[in-house]
Amino acid sequence: MKLGPLPKQGFFADKNHAFWMLQIGGWSAYLVLRALGGLANSMGIAFVVPTLIATATGFSLTLLMSAAYRRIIRMRAVFVWSLTLIIVALAAAVFSVIEVWAHARFYNPNFQPEGIQFFGAILLDLSVLAAWTGLYYGINYYLLLDEQSERVLILSGQASAAQLAMLRYQLNPHFLFNTLNSISTLVLLKETERANTMLSRLSSFLRYSLVSDPTETVTLAQEIEALKLYFEIERMRFEDRLRTRFDIEDAALQGRLPSLLLQPLVENAIKYAVTPQEEGAEIVVAAHGSGDRLLISISDDGPGLTAERSALVPSAGVGLNNIRDRLFQTYGDDQRFEMISNVPQGVVANIEIPFEPANVRLKENA
Repeated sequence: MKLGPLPKQGFFADKNHAFWMLQIGGWSAYLVLRALGGLANSMGIAFVVPTLIATATGFSLTLLMSAAYRRIIRMRAVFVWSLTLIIVALAAAVFSVIEVWAHARFYNPNFQPEGIQFFGAILLDLSVLAAWTGLYYGINYYLLLDEQSERVLILSGQASAAQLAMLRYQLNPHFLFNTLNSISTLVLLKETERANTMLSRLSSFLRYSLVSDPTETVTLAQEIEALKLYFEIERMRFEDRLRTRFDIEDAALQGRLPSLLLQPLVENAIKYAVTPQEEGAEIVVAAHGSGDRLLISISDDGPGLTAERSALVPSAGVGLNNIRDRLFQTYGDDQRFEMISNVPQGVVANIEIPFEPANVRLKENA
């Protein structure tokens, strides 16, 4: 599962397009309001001309300001606000000079603002540019925060994926070591046909375990086929001492679960139920659906929770601890895993997870 940038949605999906829409819309509104204000105060149609010049000036100045702001927005706060105040003050002075000149040139040639009048013009333009600046920074800081949140989400997802991969691949070495030992023994005994068969099955099992994405789920049907391969490999070692039975509802086969989730439970059952008993043991893999839940159990009729095996249940050892970790990584608290005594003897491991049919996952990925 590859994690890339999340697709942005809404008005700011295209930042450049959003900027121009706001820029054009904002200054168009400024032009309309100033022109209507002049007409409402009986200033005549001639007032529209200096208003157009003032609007074009403000539009151009804010484009230059936006270019400057893009360069300083990621600086330290003290530099950002110091440089911003200087830029706004200079832009307001230029804006006011051009606006006063346009008013005097095209509307009232006798208008020569001095003192408080000129200060009022500067204050008005300063307020407009300050408001534009506040809106610019507000939107861009929001987008920066959203970008950082997205980056954290992606990194978190990548960390979870890496952790799941690590947990999944921790399941293989113990089993691989035992199997290679068995193959080596068969070769030494010159039982080449059995050794070849075991190697072929091991190759198929490893192909399933290593090629599939550890962050993705598989159907229970796929997991059962992998378990059957595993049992066939182990049966080369234990022969009739290892007896297996599958009790799987047809509907449950389409449920999804993390790949190789069940293999450590079977390995645990072989180690503590089959190996210590001369007659071996039977391992039963069962699964059924219950509403929106998938219930899976792996039981044996071995010695049960002996002192050694009981000591493992709270911490569950490396392999079984990985089951708890992988279940939590995949489902959070919406899952259950327990190992308890079986009746009349042995141990049963129960897993309860949400039932997610394979056909639903296919539709989501379509």
